[in-house]
Amino acid sequence: SSFASRYGPKMPLAVDCTAELIRCKVLDSSGRLKSHELILSYGLALVRFVNLITERKQKMVSIPLRQLAKEVDIPIWVVDLRHELTHGKLPRLPLCRKGCDVVLDWLRKMYWSRQLGNNLCEESEVEEEEQEEVEANAELDSDAWE
Repeated sequence: SSFASRYGPKMPLAVDCTAELIRCKVLDSSGRLKSHELILSYGLALVRFVNLITERKQKMVSIPLRQLAKEVDIPIWVVDLRHELTHGKLPRLPLCRKGCDVVLDWLRKMYWSRQLGNNLCEESEVEEEEQEEVEANAELDSDAWE
């Protein structure tokens, strides 16, 4: 992708996660993979997403995953899904699909819309000030993703 050529190995984690989750959806809709293989694909992408989100915050202090999820506004069941995938029996495919959609939506709100927002700042002074305020209040700065 153009992002990969622009960033090389230093591609922002949010971009990486988004690409991986969308790859899962494309594989899913192709109908070429068995249910079990799809669960593993979605599963890996979801596990990586939760790990990446939490790794950065846990550097400061070890916070329970569920509390951390609450802080960054990720549904607790997505964290539980990660736990199942890494420690228990594999979850069912519909749950993996739902997890993928929820996480993509979260990435869209927390990362992509802000990236686009930054590029559209010329619109008006008022919007620019609001944007800065939103960014100042946001739990996850864009550089959290670098």
